[in-house]
Amino acid sequence: MARPDPSGEWQYDLERAGEFLRQRSQELGVSRRRLLQLLAAGSTVASAGLLPRRAAGHGEPPVAPSSTASILKPTPEAQFVRNGSNAEMRWESLYGRGYLVANSQFFVRNNGNTPLIDPAHWRLRVEGSGVTKPLILSYDDLLAMPSISVIRAIECAGNGRNYFQQSHGRRIEGTPWNLGGIGVAEWTGVPLAEVLQQAQVKPTARDVMPIGLDAKAVQRPLSISKAMAEDTLLVYAMNGDPLPPDHGFPLRVLVPGWVGIAHIKWVGSIQVSEAPLFSEYNTRRYVLIGEDYPVDDALAAQGVRGQILTTQGVKSAFELPWNGTLERSKRLVRGRSWSGEGAISRVQVSFDGGRQWKTARMRAPNIAQAWVRWDLDWDPRPGRYGLLARATDDRGRSQPDRIPLNAEGYSYSSVVTHPIRMR
Repeated sequence: MARPDPSGEWQYDLERAGEFLRQRSQELGVSRRRLLQLLAAGSTVASAGLLPRRAAGHGEPPVAPSSTASILKPTPEAQFVRNGSNAEMRWESLYGRGYLVANSQFFVRNNGNTPLIDPAHWRLRVEGSGVTKPLILSYDDLLAMPSISVIRAIECAGNGRNYFQQSHGRRIEGTPWNLGGIGVAEWTGVPLAEVLQQAQVKPTARDVMPIGLDAKAVQRPLSISKAMAEDTLLVYAMNGDPLPPDHGFPLRVLVPGWVGIAHIKWVGSIQVSEAPLFSEYNTRRYVLIGEDYPVDDALAAQGVRGQILTTQGVKSAFELPWNGTLERSKRLVRGRSWSGEGAISRVQVSFDGGRQWKTARMRAPNIAQAWVRWDLDWDPRPGRYGLLARATDDRGRSQPDRIPLNAEGYSYSSVVTHPIRMR
């Protein structure tokens, strides 16, 4: 069975699903049980008016984004592995570098072409039943508001997908990420809470839905409590520079600790609702589907196919080429470990396939919901090795040897065997 989400968001999803069913059954004059029966009858129920329409932006977008390239920045082979509109960071490119990942090296996860948006004509709309005073903000309006900077990680939900094939013998469709779908940067922006307060958010507001201006209008809701967290930001700068187009210019959302799809890029509007909000990106996609991930009836009734992803697990990676060949010599083996919920408290490394483990030296800083750098001395003989690293965070969560399979290959957090050859 899947471990309950300690953040409380999974329980929140169940509660708001139950609330939805109560509201709809009252509106339609039927019992909750009868509504569940009708919803289970087939896909025609949506057209019959039993389900609410998904939230979407109102009116025409304030700008016409355009681009003919899936990624605009250079993605040299020495630093990235390209997969269509996505670019995975090569871990060996971080060796000897600092704590933050430079904008030029940061991984890219796009659902299509990177849009080019003119900030002079761009506007942010904040609207919906959950606010009393809808807002329309310009880029300059946002820049004039109180801002903060935080150092946090953003990680694709599918990071590590490739390893399910190794551990379960099953290839999963989707971008074949190893562990390079993550980066840590300093993000600067306006707390989302500040904007919601200016829009006079109601005490009855339940969900907040940022909506992107990309071709697919990617949108994903978060609870009002997460939206009001002090480090949930509307970001306009990355590592001290304006957001690059590939990373969301002019505005993206930062939702610390949550899977990458929640950090909506190219935001053009924010829906605030008194009723639960759902989208394709937390019902049919970005959910854990499998026999080990049961779904509550109330969620299944709204088309939710699996357990909704929120926080990331604990992971570790070596700053070494994957399945590479190196000259045999004494060396300082380096890597990084991270957690979606806390700071890392311990890292252990094995050079002999898990028979012996040594505690790695952790180097400051060690920032919660970002990562820690670590290293260990190694004097190998010529031959092939499978290096292992496992971490534990300050919430007591550790990397397991194996996790249950899910159909979409999300949230792989098991210990990974890193192949390397010394000659």
